[in-house]
Amino acid sequence: MAERTASAREQLREQASKVDPRYTKGEPHVVATGRNQSEAELIANLLLEEGIPSITRRTRGFDVPDMLAAGPRDLLVAASAVTAAQEVLLQTEMDDGDERYRPSPLKLLAGLLSTVVVVGVVVVAGALIGR
Repeated sequence: MAERTASAREQLREQASKVDPRYTKGEPHVVATGRNQSEAELIANLLLEEGIPSITRRTRGFDVPDMLAAGPRDLLVAASAVTAAQEVLLQTEMDDGDERYRPSPLKLLAGLLSTVVVVGVVVVAGALIGR
């Protein structure tokens, strides 16, 4: 257990030594989205290699703990690092410079309501056939 703790501390020290202080100022901004936790960690490590610290969080609407590592993750960097992070992502072809697709809340609501209607029709049809 002590070895494990020492190893974790050493890893955190190593990561902290890579951070460039210029990239730690300002409010966090989303610069990329990973399709799952593994992809988000890969992007975070690419940024860290360039001295850019990042925060990974579940994308809004996917904050379901039961999903574990599944579901998209947003990567946030400080305001002072946004331009540098975008350049790193463009160099690694992880970002094409376009805005990410985010469906509008109305489209999501319409899809949800149509699904509820279809399920209701199937249930009623099943009940009528079962008589």
